[in-house]
Amino acid sequence: MGQNRRHGSAEMIATESRLETGVYPKRQVAVVRGAGARVWDAEGREFLDCVGGHGVANLGHCHPAIVAAVQEQASRLLTCPEIFHNDQRAAYLEELAAALPFPSRIFFCNSGAESIEASIKFARLITERPRIVAAKRGFHGRTLGALSATWEPKYREPFIPLIPGFVHVPYDDPEALEAAVDDLTAAVILEPVQGEGGVRPASPGYLAAARRICDAHGALLILDEVQTGFGRIGHLFAIERDQVIPDILTLAKSIAGGLPMGATVVHERHGPFSSGVHGTTFGGGPVVCAAARAVLRVMQEERIPQQAAEKGQWLIDTLRGLNLRRVREVRGLGLLVGLELKERVQPFLAALLDRGVLALPAGPTVLRLLPPLVISYDDLDTVVQQIRHVMQ
Repeated sequence: MGQNRRHGSAEMIATESRLETGVYPKRQVAVVRGAGARVWDAEGREFLDCVGGHGVANLGHCHPAIVAAVQEQASRLLTCPEIFHNDQRAAYLEELAAALPFPSRIFFCNSGAESIEASIKFARLITERPRIVAAKRGFHGRTLGALSATWEPKYREPFIPLIPGFVHVPYDDPEALEAAVDDLTAAVILEPVQGEGGVRPASPGYLAAARRICDAHGALLILDEVQTGFGRIGHLFAIERDQVIPDILTLAKSIAGGLPMGATVVHERHGPFSSGVHGTTFGGGPVVCAAARAVLRVMQEERIPQQAAEKGQWLIDTLRGLNLRRVREVRGLGLLVGLELKERVQPFLAALLDRGVLALPAGPTVLRLLPPLVISYDDLDTVVQQIRHVMQ
């Protein structure tokens, strides 16, 4: 009953507020349609989307290749558990493996947090060791294992005790990392760019130092590319920029163009594993694999990572050139861009929303931009001008 009823934004907002758990910091806009780098609310108001589903919509909203792949596959087969083989899964495994810069075995799941959970289990299984070293300001997810690796106290403290054996060290500090890793360490887990932690790229050489430290102690290196993967920073994968090969790579967000999917990529030298050590009901389903195949094909054929590199550099240079008095620093890689402010960011996010631009925080004082990588220069210029206006 009521499946075809049209709701206005106010009614949608009231319904969600009444029936949801309240765990999300909702903004007062109800998005009902998207195309490319734009979304619209129920009343037809248009917004430039620099949230992009928290970095999911790298190819924009409703990319025709993804829509066509989903529609075609949905008419043939919606679900196929991993106890059976499947044509779309087999094809995507082959295509993704060919795109990765190291020989691998791949576990499909449903989200970034799930890919992290699998990486922790696999690391402990491979090494038979208990300890995991993670970075301060790092964010790896909110499920109990991923939350144990995540540093921010406001996420962690309500759920203590968490999984034992985790220790956090300053990010981008090889000496601190070396002091923390020992012969009980199963793995070190790091983001090539800390997104939630304030848009902080690793300095050149840091990930290579982490690789050497892990090798010296027989520990594994897990690199979390849930946000940086699939073109976001100007390479298909951030590990290509740093030329560092991890033992385990975690992927999600934009992997399937908007559908829920994740992947845990394990270096071939560590696999395969015994049947039953891990699993998921929905991972690697035919519809999400069909969407992911379309994403990878468009990324490669249209040179999307190179577009992200060029547009991102233009955006960073242009924002720096404004010399905004409220901005302490502009930093980032590709189209993962942060403006560290001298004051709290929330009022500026609200002001940008009023002016038709959706943006994100990355901590209390950092404004984060995660636009679709297909966004035009004209739209990027509009974003810049709206930021200039609200920060005058």
